[in-house]
Amino acid sequence: MSSRALIGFVGLVAAIILGTWWYFKGHGVPTPAATPVSTTVAPPVTTPTQPATTHPVPNSDEKSRAQESLPELGASDSTFINALSGVVGEAATRAYLIPEDIIRHVVVTVDNLARQKVALRKRPVGAVPGILVVDGDELSATLNENNYARYQPMVDIVKGLNVARLAAVYFHFYPLLQQAYQDLGYPNGYFNDRLVEVIDLMLATPQLSSPVNLVRPNVLYEFADPALERLAAGQKLLIRMGPRNEEIIKSKLRELRAAVTAATT
Repeated sequence: MSSRALIGFVGLVAAIILGTWWYFKGHGVPTPAATPVSTTVAPPVTTPTQPATTHPVPNSDEKSRAQESLPELGASDSTFINALSGVVGEAATRAYLIPEDIIRHVVVTVDNLARQKVALRKRPVGAVPGILVVDGDELSATLNENNYARYQPMVDIVKGLNVARLAAVYFHFYPLLQQAYQDLGYPNGYFNDRLVEVIDLMLATPQLSSPVNLVRPNVLYEFADPALERLAAGQKLLIRMGPRNEEIIKSKLRELRAAVTAATT
């Protein structure tokens, strides 16, 4: 996933931040077709429910009036893209965002970041360009630091995000994000709580100061340290981006967390 995912997070920092997923690709070795990751953990129910919330989003008469003008979830792509363009810029939006079922894909991606695998076919942005470069061989390799530059355009966009404006977009479209989350199989779930949970997990990612050791038991490279390989997909993403990029993303995630939990303080 590419730089754009994050954009969509606060509806998109998780979508520009959290959505930049990629696998370790071998030298010229094609990546196998991604196996769809199941995104349903419980059968959806038709009975409306009121989820319990730990971090409720702000509620106001002005917000309620704005929600009345929201499109249906299935017809929200163009409206959401226009709103994101106002925060990130039209050029970046066109370059990175996959303009199809965006809100659902943002929600799926955020939810998957805390799991072992991300549903690549449901990512809201394109893949990071280039192939992985390592030093060594399949049995003993280290991640070449030149790979970190692949993320630089994305990280620059995230670094420059105005989180207050991003939060405004997030809160405006929150009813659709919440609907998409419940449709995913969480009828009693609250998407903002899940977002905060995922952000906290990302912030807990260890920052490595030594070379990142890799092995390649099959087609794709993995972390040589089993403890690192067991980390959640989002945490492994941050490590693969490099220490400097990781800290920039974490700093913006802290801002985002403060924005989406402000109503509870």
